Amino acid sequence: MITREGITNATAEYRASRERMQKLTGVLPWIGLLVDGALAIPAAYVGAQLAGGSASYLVAGAAMAVMVGPLVLLMCRAGFRQQDETNALMDGLERELHTALDHAEQEAMRRTTQVRRQEFETRLANALEMAEGETEVIDAVERAFAATLPESPVELLLADNSHAHLSRMAVSSPTGEPPMCGVDSPDHCPAARRAQIQRFADSDDLDACPKLRGRPQGGCSAVCVPVSIMGRTVGVVHATGEPGAAFDEAAIHDLATLANLAGARIGLLRMVADTQLQAATDSLTGLLNRRSLENRVRTLRADDISFSVVMADLDHFKALNDTYGHETGDRALRLFAQTLKAALRASDLVCRYGGEEFAVVLPDCKAPDAQAAMHLFRTKLTNAVRAAGLPSFTASFGIVEARDGEDLAASIARADGALFQAKQDGRNLIVVHDTAGNPVELGFAVDIESAITGPPD
Repeated sequence: MITREGITNATAEYRASRERMQKLTGVLPWIGLLVDGALAIPAAYVGAQLAGGSASYLVAGAAMAVMVGPLVLLMCRAGFRQQDETNALMDGLERELHTALDHAEQEAMRRTTQVRRQEFETRLANALEMAEGETEVIDAVERAFAATLPESPVELLLADNSHAHLSRMAVSSPTGEPPMCGVDSPDHCPAARRAQIQRFADSDDLDACPKLRGRPQGGCSAVCVPVSIMGRTVGVVHATGEPGAAFDEAAIHDLATLANLAGARIGLLRMVADTQLQAATDSLTGLLNRRSLENRVRTLRADDISFSVVMADLDHFKALNDTYGHETGDRALRLFAQTLKAALRASDLVCRYGGEEFAVVLPDCKAPDAQAAMHLFRTKLTNAVRAAGLPSFTASFGIVEARDGEDLAASIARADGALFQAKQDGRNLIVVHDTAGNPVELGFAVDIESAITGPPD
């Protein structure tokens, strides 16, 4: 690579060569005159000796040429050699300057490409950072697809939480049709398995991905970029083009950047969601925990929605544990929770309140409806226990309607009082208390099934 020092040295050599050429050009005529003058007499003498009259002049001229010729050739050779040196220096300097210009242009292109890539990465990172959920992340990914490969169909295939199945999450296509990759699992995708970008010039090539063949659109070229979440490859960015068409390296680099950043963001959002779910639910049953129930009820209060509260408790649960073991007890709790959740509306709040005790909050539900719902649930629980092959067990229930402005703790305390009475009266009972804490005998004036299902949410 040319340097300032190299340019300085080359310029100095060129100037020195030019000065030598100038000196040589100035000296040669005088040397020629001196030589001609010195050889004129010997040449005339030779002419006079060898011929007479006018012929002597011709002989003298020939003798002069013979004597001067070698000197002239030497002088010409010296001049040509000096000229060649000068030309070589000029050619070398020209080559170095062209090399320097080529290098400067390449460096400028590299810097321009680097700046463009950094700008794309920065803007994409900002867009993904502002995305609050996977839906907004997917929207940012689709817009990035359109900016990166506006003339090619591109799609993002991503595995679900089980990492077993791929789903088409994002699509960008000038025709509206996705590339339609047929891979259904990360384990079946060459790019995902190898954790490397895969390029396929033609789907008919011997070493092309089998999933590219037999598509309705016909043959194609493709590039597949793996997507990793928390170090595990769980998806792929898939783009197609005309058969034999090569994807621009800058576009492939942008797709790789997109895959890395989108994978990291989606992984973070899923991790946060899992953490929030774990913090909001009971680990054994998957139901809401106390804190989550309290937060949900505060929202009901803020929206001025009335509700009933049910406290449920498994009868003789300690005896079940002692007789059949804790694993059977845990199975009974999970079955109870699953059956209760399935028997109620989507808007109803079900919580494992502690041990074998459960709390249920039923929005827009009066005590008779809540009592009917629990009666139907008991029937479903009996069938579920029998189907699961568990030892038979029952549950007791206490129900109250929440007072206006009453906090949840007070409502649960009153429902607990009704539950305590159900236990005292023989268990496997449903007891309803009024606002004063007195038992209420309710008839089933409503349809039991509709009390649970209610209108569509």
